[in-house]
This record gives sequence, structure tokens and C-alpha cells, in this order.
Amino acid sequence: MQHPVYGPQIGSYLGKPIYKTIEAEGTKLQFVRKAECDSDGCPLDQLEQDEVMMKPGLIYKKVA
Repeated sequence: MQHPVYGPQIGSYLGKPIYKTIEAEGTKLQFVRKAECDSDGCPLDQLEQDEVMMKPGLIYKKVA
């Protein structure tokens, strides 16, 4: 299993870094936005096609 390769840090959210890109397993993800979350969590129905949610509620889009 490959270790992720992180692009430049462009901010932070809830104490965790936000990376512009993340590459792993032949897939490149690009940061899109923060998820809308509440006390029950982050609903997955806010994801568009080719988007994934990473802890702590950051949405990335598959670009390659």
C-alpha cells in the first residue's frame, strides 16, 4: 500500500491541515470545500459525483 503524497497546505479546519491535493493509490484528489455538518455528523448526500469526504469533514474531488 502506498503512503499518501500531500500537496501544499492551504489552511486548517478543526485543528487538522487542509491540503490542496492528496495523491494515493493512483488517484489524485483536490480540495473543494468544507462539509456541512451538525451534531449528528456530516450527511453524505451533499457529495457530488467523484467527491469523497475526509475527516474532519473536508470534501475532495477526484481529478485523476
